[in-house]
Amino acid sequence: MRVLLVGDIVGKPGRAAFLQVVNRLKAEDRVDFVIACGENAAAGRGPTLEIAQSLLNAGADVVTLGDHAWDSKDMVAGIDLDPRIIRPSNFSKGAPGKGWVRVDTPEGELVVIQLIGRVFMQPNYDCPFQEVDRLLNGNLDLGKVVFVDMHGEASSERMALGRHLDGRVSAVFGTHTHCQTSDETVFPNGTAYITDLGMTGPKDSVLGREVEPVVKKFLTGVPQKFDVAKGDPTLEGAIVDVDMKTGKANRIERLRIQL
Repeated sequence: MRVLLVGDIVGKPGRAAFLQVVNRLKAEDRVDFVIACGENAAAGRGPTLEIAQSLLNAGADVVTLGDHAWDSKDMVAGIDLDPRIIRPSNFSKGAPGKGWVRVDTPEGELVVIQLIGRVFMQPNYDCPFQEVDRLLNGNLDLGKVVFVDMHGEASSERMALGRHLDGRVSAVFGTHTHCQTSDETVFPNGTAYITDLGMTGPKDSVLGREVEPVVKKFLTGVPQKFDVAKGDPTLEGAIVDVDMKTGKANRIERLRIQL
């Protein structure tokens, strides 16, 4: 099975790029399953339930969130309505929603887990390493095909998690920093890895935002309004070819498609 992993979708330009590229890749029979990070899909902030569901309607099979999960009160109230929308599993146990989902496909079951890092992030998240161990070692019987979205700031933390899970899951991929890394690889025990998928949105920007206000903030220290940019819409991510019988990754291909 070929699984498309889509980096953080930013605003309307990112949503439009996602729809166009995913339709093309599916029409060309290049992907069978799509996991998309919708973390910044609503004008650069966390999506409403309606926007997250629009990504599902546009071709995503699972939508992951992140540290902006609760930007919309609508998402807080409605995330439990659709199991295909998941937030980090190591959020507080009292948080709504779930941190993982099992999806039936024609080729077999596929599980998606999301975690969030703690280095340079909010201090109130549970340990992602202990949380994923709890899920994998518990009584859930997650199966052999497991994809893990590690939403984090520090490269070292994401790399360490990838190594920790080598041979135990099919793929570990990073989201959050909006900067695609070139370290895609398959680890010795069969786990595909990339530190960050990158960003799906306007590349003529600073991490998806208009350039001038961001530069002015750095020059002056004065708060600015960071609107989502519009130029050069691009989808970034990766495609993982996974053996559904063994759960091992055969290869990972980094992806960048400009429109």
